[in-house]
Amino acid sequence: MLAKSARLTESGDFARATKSGIRYSSTNFVGYLYLTALDQPARAGLIISKTVGSSVARHRLARKIRHCIFNHYNQLPNGSLMVIRGLNNSADADCKSEIETVVAQLFRKSKERAVSQ
Repeated sequence: MLAKSARLTESGDFARATKSGIRYSSTNFVGYLYLTALDQPARAGLIISKTVGSSVARHRLARKIRHCIFNHYNQLPNGSLMVIRGLNNSADADCKSEIETVVAQLFRKSKERAVSQ
């Protein structure tokens, strides 16, 4: 479980990450990573719409995603905001491998962007 200080809770942070951040899409998930120069801990959040399924299915998916994010949280740069969005059929997806791919691709893209700037 992510610590309270590691969670995205404000709508402005979600909007900043999803509109201005680096994006990577897979079959069942979309990942966003917004990098800042702030000296704050990184924060992560989830967006899971009702089209994913029932409340039970959405919460089950959220727990799986949080578990996968926890394994990569320490690798996030300071001040960054990461958001994972579950798409319509993601309740039945293999979360572990797909989330790890999404996070790895976000890290790769962020490093490419840092080198090019």
